[in-house]
Amino acid sequence: MDGVTLTPLKKITHPKGDVFHAMKASDDGFCGFGEAYFSTVNKSDIKGWKKHSEMTLNLVVVTGEIEFVVYDGDSFLNVKLSKDNYQRLTIKPNLWLAFRGVGNENILLNLASIEHNPNETENEKLDDFDYNWRELNHFK
Repeated sequence: MDGVTLTPLKKITHPKGDVFHAMKASDDGFCGFGEAYFSTVNKSDIKGWKKHSEMTLNLVVVTGEIEFVVYDGDSFLNVKLSKDNYQRLTIKPNLWLAFRGVGNENILLNLASIEHNPNETENEKLDDFDYNWRELNHFK
């Protein structure tokens, strides 16, 4: 889908604790830095739909598993991220996003290109788009 990039990330295994890379300024998808924040998603709960007009999202799942659905007005793209599928999902502005917690404890990191600004977001109800959350059309 145009405006969406999935980037494999490096994990460094260490006996005293692993290192999980998220993003460098030289990475594709880096569009500046506005803020970084963590968000939790309860198992089976769905957050969304939200569309940003300016912000580029860089989403990394640091704990659990989260299913992301991106909608461009014509089609849906479904991606599940976790420690086992450790990648960064970059979503450019003007795409709709919703996501669901799959694991028991789910934490994502967003490395946003701009600081949060409620004036550049649009929200819709989950049932405003015809998406079946039971479908398994995800890619890795």
